[in-house]
Amino acid sequence: MGVIIFIFSYLGVKLDQKYSNGGSLWTIIFSLFSVFLALYNVLRQVKNLNK
Repeated sequence: MGVIIFIFSYLGVKLDQKYSNGGSLWTIIFSLFSVFLALYNVLRQVKNLNK
């Protein structure tokens, strides 16, 4: 879970550095996306444990 969030947040920071528009839009987008992706992954694994 932490690895997914770290990788996507790092990617967002790098995109903000390359395509900066004065804010941290890419970092916010990729961080939120990574949290939802990590939660989905955890919920999917928990569901498989119950089978």
